[in-house]
Amino acid sequence: MPTIETTAEMVRQIYERSRQKLEVVRRRLGRPLTLAEKIMFGHLDDPEGQELAPGEAYLALRPDRVAMQDATAQMALLQFMSANLEQTAVPTTVHCDHLIRARSGAEEDVARAIEENREVYEFLESVSARYGIGFWRPGSGIIHQVVLENYAFPGGMMIGTDSHTPNAGGLGMFAVGVGGADAVDVMAGFPWEVLQPRLIGVRLTGRLSGWTAPKDVILKLLHILTVKGGTNAVVEFFGPGCESISCTGKATITNMGAEHGATTSLFPYDRRMATYLVATGREELARLAEANLDLLTPDPEVLAEPERFFDRLIEIDLSTLEPHLVGPHTPDLARPLSAVPLAVKEHNYPVEISACLVGSCTNSSYEDIYRATEVAKQALALGIKARVPLYITPGSEQVYATMQRDGLLGTLQEFGAIVLANACGPCIGQWQRDNVPKGTPNTIVNSFNRNFPARNDGNPATLSFIASPEVVVAYAVAGRLDVNPVVEEISLNGKRVKLAPPPEAPEVPPNGFVFKAEGYVPPPANPGQVEVKIRPGSDRLQALEPFPAWDGKDFEKLPVILKARGKCTTDHISPAGPWLKFRGHLDNISNNLFLGAVNAFTGEAGKAKHPLTGEVMEVAKIARDLKHQGVRWVVVGDENYGEGSSREHAAMEPRYLGGVAVIARSFARIHETNLKKQGILPLTFMDPADYDKVREGDRCSILGLAQMAPGRPLRVVFHHSDGTEDEVFCRHSLSEEQIAWFRAGSALNVLRQKT
Repeated sequence: MPTIETTAEMVRQIYERSRQKLEVVRRRLGRPLTLAEKIMFGHLDDPEGQELAPGEAYLALRPDRVAMQDATAQMALLQFMSANLEQTAVPTTVHCDHLIRARSGAEEDVARAIEENREVYEFLESVSARYGIGFWRPGSGIIHQVVLENYAFPGGMMIGTDSHTPNAGGLGMFAVGVGGADAVDVMAGFPWEVLQPRLIGVRLTGRLSGWTAPKDVILKLLHILTVKGGTNAVVEFFGPGCESISCTGKATITNMGAEHGATTSLFPYDRRMATYLVATGREELARLAEANLDLLTPDPEVLAEPERFFDRLIEIDLSTLEPHLVGPHTPDLARPLSAVPLAVKEHNYPVEISACLVGSCTNSSYEDIYRATEVAKQALALGIKARVPLYITPGSEQVYATMQRDGLLGTLQEFGAIVLANACGPCIGQWQRDNVPKGTPNTIVNSFNRNFPARNDGNPATLSFIASPEVVVAYAVAGRLDVNPVVEEISLNGKRVKLAPPPEAPEVPPNGFVFKAEGYVPPPANPGQVEVKIRPGSDRLQALEPFPAWDGKDFEKLPVILKARGKCTTDHISPAGPWLKFRGHLDNISNNLFLGAVNAFTGEAGKAKHPLTGEVMEVAKIARDLKHQGVRWVVVGDENYGEGSSREHAAMEPRYLGGVAVIARSFARIHETNLKKQGILPLTFMDPADYDKVREGDRCSILGLAQMAPGRPLRVVFHHSDGTEDEVFCRHSLSEEQIAWFRAGSALNVLRQKT
C-alpha cells in the first residue's frame, strides 16, 4: 500500500478537529446542519470569526490533502517552486494519467508515452521527490480512481487540480476541483478560499433496477440543472435511495457534478461505503466512520424537513428512472433511450456508430467493467462480437489486475474489445484515431463525462453521446444509434436477437482486489538533497516569471480582440489533445489561445480581425502581436464562460499575452477563480443584454479601478469605430484579498511576499 496513505490516526485527528470547530459554528448559527455544512464548517480556518453567508462570504478552509494530475501538475509545481518553500504543508500526490495517447493497447501506449514524455515525467518525479510529494508513474491509473482506492475518506476535504476531483464525494469526501494556484496556496500552508456555496439537495427514493445504472442518475440531474445550474452550489444527495447505489456508483454521480458546475457533490456515509473501505484494505477507517456517524450524515432535522435547509430541492425516484443517453456536444442534452431513435431521425444524427468506449475517471471501476463484461458475455452467447471498435479503459493497476485474475479481460478481448492503458486517453482528447479523417461526421457512444465538439478525438464533426458502460456495450452490439439496444431486437446476419436479462455486478470483487501499486514512488527520506530536473532549452518545460503588478491606472480604450459566442469552455480557450505536451511551457502553449472560441461576428472559430491592421488571423497571433507592441486587451464572453476543465492555462495564457479582463454574461466557478488568481479581472454584465452592445472593432475602457471594492460595480465604456459609445456597468465577485491579487499582479505574487 502507498506510504502517503490516509492513516486511521490522521482521520481520527481530522474528526476531532472538525467536532471542535462545529461546536463553535453550531453555537453561532443555532440550527441543524446538512452534511456539506458539517464538512465545510469543520474545516474552517477561523470558525469564530468567519463570516457565514451562502453566495456572499468567502470561506477560508483547511483541506486535508491535495491531488494533481500530470497535465495540470506541471504548472502548479512550477508555481510552487517559485514560492521558495522546502516541502508541502499537507499530504500531496501527483498522478500521471493525462499524457498517455490511446492507440494500440495498454502496453504499447504506455511505453510510447514514457518515451515521448520522458523529460516531463522526470521533472514531475524529481520535483515530487524534492518537496515530499507521492508520485504515481504512468500506467498506475486515473487520478480519481486511485484517490478513491487509497486516499479518500468520509468527512474529509480535498482539493485537486482536475475538475472531476468531486469523484471522491462517492466516499463522502468534500472534494473540489481547483486551479493550480489554489493548490499552491494549500501546499504552502495557507487556507484555501472559496465562495460559500449554496446548497442543492437531491432526495433519492426507490431503487435502481434493470438496465438503469448510477450513471443515469447524474444524466437525469444534468437534464434538470443544465450545465450551469450547480454553479457555486454543493449538491448533497440524501434519502433512502442512496443505499441502493454502490460506493463507486456514487462516485460516478459526484464525478459528473462538474458538468453542471457544482463546487462539489457528495453522499452521506452508509454501509455501501463501508463495504468499499473494507475491500480496499481500510477497515480501520470504516470503524472510525461508524464511530463518528454524526459527522458524516446530515442532522435528523434536515432529513425530516429538507426544504428548510436547502436552497433548492430535487427529487429523483430511482425506481422509475430509465436508462439515458446524452448529447451530442453538451452533457445536459439528455434523453431516455426510448426517445433516442426519434431524435436521430429529427436531427439527422449519423446512424452508424463508428466507435464505442468504456472507461474514463467516471466509469472505470471494477463494478463498471464487470457490468460491461456481462453484456459482452450475453452477446458472445448469441454468437455476436462487437460490431464497431470497442475500447475499454480500466481505472487503475488494481482494477486491471483484478479484471485479469477474474477473467473479465479475456472475455472482453474475445468480444473484440481493445483494452487501453489505465489512463484518461480518449476522454480528454488523447486518442490517436487514424480511421476517421478530421471533418468527417460520425457518431461515437461512450461512458465518459464531457462531449464538447472535438473533445475526444480532435474532430469537431464527431457527435459524442454519453451513457452507462453497459448501455455503451449494448450499442456496440447494435452498431446503430436508431435502436434502443436494451429492449429492442437487433438485426444480425438475417436474424434478430435480443439482449436480456439486464447485467448485474458485485460492488466489489467477490475474491477481493488484487492489491497492486507498483507505479507508486514515495518521497525519499532526504528530499532536500533532490535536484529538480528541467532540461535547459526545453520546449516542454519553462520556469515562470512573475506577472507585472497593476500600474494603478484605469484601463482605457483597450482593443476587444474577441467576442465569443455561445459555449466557450476551457477546451475552447485552451484546447488539449496535441497541446497537452506544452502544459509545462507557458510561452509555447499560449499559441493555442482561443483556437476553439467562436467569433460572434463571423461564426468562425479561433480567428478574429486584428484591431490595428484589420487582417483576419488566429486570435493567439493577434494577442502575441499586441503584447509585442505593449498593447493590452480585453475579451468578451457569453453565458457560463469557462465551463468545463479546471485547466488554469485558460487563465494564464491570456494573462501572459497581455489580457487584462474578461467581460461575460456569466462565469463557471473554477475558471472565474483562475482568472482572479492570475490577475485578470472577471467582470459580469449587470444587464446580460449589454453583451449585444459590443461591436466588432470596439475598444473598451474599465474605469474606477483605484476605488474597486467588494460589491461595487465598475463602469465600462465600449468605444465603437463610428465614434459612438455605450456605457454599461459590470459587477465583480472579488473579495478584498482577491483585489489584492489583482493589484499585485497575481495571487502568486502575494504568496511570494508572505513566504
